[in-house]
Amino acid sequence: MIVAALLHGYACVKVYGAKPELLLWSLTAGLAELYLGGMNLVRAERRHDLVLSRLCVAGNAAWIVVTLAFAALIGHFFDVRVLIQLVITLVLLGMSMRARRRSRPM
Repeated sequence: MIVAALLHGYACVKVYGAKPELLLWSLTAGLAELYLGGMNLVRAERRHDLVLSRLCVAGNAAWIVVTLAFAALIGHFFDVRVLIQLVITLVLLGMSMRARRRSRPM
């Protein structure tokens, strides 16, 4: 997800460099993705942190909604950008859900 966020940021600068209002919003989405990727990376090292796991579940679920909204806006749910984001985020969501189950006190 972090690599995808960095590639997204680079592509935004290339495509929207002359349109600052579009560039700002596009880079904001890349920043949100970068932040979520970082949270998931930290969660991988802190497997017993239930609060962090819940934040990652909520963030990943929200990112899936954002990705599907983007797909609806462009009118193409099988666009490679959409599919890559969905696969990455679904895997991270599954890992966060699994971590939540393991973190519960008995």
